[in-house]
Amino acid sequence: MASVNPYSKHSRADWSRLHKKYDPLKAGSIDGTDTEPHDHGIERALEAEYFPDRNVKGNPECTLFVAKLSKSTTEKSLKKAFVSFGRIRRCRVVRDIVTGTSKGYGFVEFEDQSSASMAYVRSSKLTVDGNLVFVDFECERLLPGWIPRRLGGGFGGKKESGQLRFGGRARPFKKPLVPGTSQQIDDGRRKD
Repeated sequence: MASVNPYSKHSRADWSRLHKKYDPLKAGSIDGTDTEPHDHGIERALEAEYFPDRNVKGNPECTLFVAKLSKSTTEKSLKKAFVSFGRIRRCRVVRDIVTGTSKGYGFVEFEDQSSASMAYVRSSKLTVDGNLVFVDFECERLLPGWIPRRLGGGFGGKKESGQLRFGGRARPFKKPLVPGTSQQIDDGRRKD
């Protein structure tokens, strides 16, 4: 009796290095194939109900998420770092509501998608106020099913905690192995 290959042609065509729809269980898996949560964060994310903030203004397709900012980074210095990529509509550094100090991340909205795309591609080694920053497109309004890190989702996490998340720019999914071999799936053909 022939066994059923879980990596059929249909599933190969659907495979992507990056998330198309956010699923906390898949985000917690290096290749997006896990069926059981391996940490409490994923369990929390699976139980969470999250709805994007309706008060957020701007076009999500023109908005970049910028992380690993210095605590001293201001909107002015963030704008200065990204203005070379195109016209900026607005910049925002997210701050603690009580203390007013930076939380280390922010958002840059460009006036058009081509400028945002160029900034995304060319900002891989960008430094702002001495910090090498991480830049990605905004996920909250673009990625269906998005759950932020504070609720157990997101693409963050540290290796030491075992709560790494995959499927994003920093840690894309790795191609799944073909069951019973050490070969990876590659467009329907096996590589030796």
